[in-house]
Amino acid sequence: MHVESPKPPPSGPRAERKRQAIVRAAREQFLRAGFGVGMDAIAAAAGVSKVTVYNHFGSKEALFSAVIAGALDEPLAGESSAALAGLADAGDLRAAFVDAARAWVHAVRTDEDVAALHTLVAAEGHRFPEIARAWRHHGPEGHHPVVANALRTLADRGRLEIPDLETAIVQLYSLLVFPHMVFRSYGAQVDDDLTERLLTGGVDMFLGHYAPRAD
Repeated sequence: MHVESPKPPPSGPRAERKRQAIVRAAREQFLRAGFGVGMDAIAAAAGVSKVTVYNHFGSKEALFSAVIAGALDEPLAGESSAALAGLADAGDLRAAFVDAARAWVHAVRTDEDVAALHTLVAAEGHRFPEIARAWRHHGPEGHHPVVANALRTLADRGRLEIPDLETAIVQLYSLLVFPHMVFRSYGAQVDDDLTERLLTGGVDMFLGHYAPRAD
């Protein structure tokens, strides 16, 4: 029996504008009403038909995954992205890494939606296992290409030895980002002094672990 391949999503500038509108609307609706919100409500908020939403994303799980990927990438835009991209060319790698970490962590601390989406996954994952699957779908490298590319370039240039990129990404997030997400999930915040100690100590631990070994 012949099985048709899935239809590719719409493309072009107009389609991209609609896609962005759908993601923005879905983000607002998920944060307001949880994963149980209907696709009709998301389509109405985006000003498109439900058919258009499905043409772009295929399922609510895929749309939620796009919302997560977009939200998690936001702290790595602008200054943070440029700082991470320039690490491989830095004369003083530790100083550049600390500066990049400082810009990144500042963005994470001021982005409320990232913490809210993380809390949504934790709170509703047992009722909607699709959420956890969507969260895991991309993996650390898929969610965070800026970090992955920065570490991969450092390894390619011989400035770090990273045999397992996925593990390294998770470890870096654990040292720099996760403490803030955990504190915020309990309604608290890491103060400025501890934030600085965590990020400088985290960079030292990461660079010490992945420093090239002498022959």
